[in-house]
Amino acid sequence: MLTDYHVHLRPDGNDSTATRYFTAANAEHYREVAASRGVEELGVSEHVHRFSAALDVWQHPFWRQSAVDDLDAYVGFVREETDLKLGIEADYIKGREDRMANLLEAHEWDYVVGSVHFLGDFAVDFDDETDIWRQEMSAERVWAKYFEALAESARCGLYDIISHPDLVKIWGKARPVPEKDLRFFYEPAVEAMLEGNVAMELSTAGLRKPVGEMYPARAYLEMAVDAGVPIALSSDAHIPDHLAYGYEQAVELLQDVGVKELAVFEKRQRRLEPLG
Repeated sequence: MLTDYHVHLRPDGNDSTATRYFTAANAEHYREVAASRGVEELGVSEHVHRFSAALDVWQHPFWRQSAVDDLDAYVGFVREETDLKLGIEADYIKGREDRMANLLEAHEWDYVVGSVHFLGDFAVDFDDETDIWRQEMSAERVWAKYFEALAESARCGLYDIISHPDLVKIWGKARPVPEKDLRFFYEPAVEAMLEGNVAMELSTAGLRKPVGEMYPARAYLEMAVDAGVPIALSSDAHIPDHLAYGYEQAVELLQDVGVKELAVFEKRQRRLEPLG
């Protein structure tokens, strides 16, 4: 079996409206492309910051700008007009765990994808005035903050899958990397995923980013597999052509590090199915 759970039905940006992209025809297009690429388990997980309900969680300026859609309408659309698994990508915001829990508990998801995009008010993957690297130039400090937040997200009980688990490397050579062995940062994150009983996402999205490699790095993935952390496979697609992007390479890597099964979800219950 192959899965793709971290999927968005529309590109980023406020001009990609729910009215235009949350349609049965668009969902069917995604389904057809996924099937043609061997994906049996397809789910959607729209960004939480696109929904007005997210403003009850956090009032970051980017969220205030983005939060225009109705969460109930999204859930109803996926459940009533598609056969896709229903998920959501919900940021981990330190100190707002209870508020995020209230948002998530209002609906019956098949899975919840956790992500760390922000460290305080500053972003890991925005190349603008909110970029964390414009505030903190020490690679060791940025990586330490990122992996501390990632570990907290894994333990907090909100999520089923921890997505792009080394997103901090997204800029590749355009940002510095800590001098110490990167396993120093990976090990506590793997321990937290075990304690939190969450799956780690192998995401091919990094192949499309400046870093030019999958999330997580091979050494990080090997540590997780050796520790017994379940693996979920996704592409973080924002257009149909991104579905299952780089999966031949991903499957080869998974097999090479000893992964024989993938995490599959339904109504927030996880099971393992043979890797296709």
